[in-house]
Amino acid sequence: MKTIVASVALLLITILPPPGKKITLWMIGDSTMSVKETIAYPETGWGMPFVYFWDSTVTVDNRAKNGRSTRTFIEENRWKPVTEQLKPGDYVFVQFGHNDEVPTKGSYTTETAFAANLSRYVAETREKGATPVLLTPVARRKFDSTGHIVGTHDTYSAIVRTVAAQTHTTLIDLDRLSQDLLQSWGDAPSALLFNHLKPGEHPNYPEGKDDNTHFNELGARIMAELVLKEIRRQVPDLASHIRTIVPKK
Repeated sequence: MKTIVASVALLLITILPPPGKKITLWMIGDSTMSVKETIAYPETGWGMPFVYFWDSTVTVDNRAKNGRSTRTFIEENRWKPVTEQLKPGDYVFVQFGHNDEVPTKGSYTTETAFAANLSRYVAETREKGATPVLLTPVARRKFDSTGHIVGTHDTYSAIVRTVAAQTHTTLIDLDRLSQDLLQSWGDAPSALLFNHLKPGEHPNYPEGKDDNTHFNELGARIMAELVLKEIRRQVPDLASHIRTIVPKK
């Protein structure tokens, strides 16, 4: 009897596929990516809908935080816990810039320090056998008088591109991609993607909101889809874990 049981077990091992290797996709960045508290709804970081597109082998751990820059994320000891848990096969998606680039903010980071911090994220990710992916900061909604989108991250996005090239790191140019998307929608229609509310429209914002930096649910999902499209194009090993949507018959 024991021989039969052992034989059946061996047969199952040989015919059943091995369980998928577990991957953690870490996200570090600012408020445009972060998970929001209920009190902020309908403001939505694009990292929130992003989690639903992955199969069971991928865990998305979104550590992005409102108001953080490449510098403050390190200084507040938010990066070290990530590095301590990183393992071979993981991915780290890095998207900063919104708060680094504003001289009047306490999170301001000089251009030189911004580049150095990005390089540090890349190097320390690779030291753990994980894969870094750099993203330029997602675009703000700003149009000129002729209806053309205006870049608001030009200098710091250029730094991300340079660091990606110098360190041979995959780059998702979310600034350009999102600018192109907003341009295709146009000035007034693109407001539908952001946290725009009239007075009395939502209890979280009784006086209304006119926010051209942070997304609503629709905008966050569309920005997440831009990132997913680039993953399919540039990171095939990771893309193989994106869930396939099968239409209902």
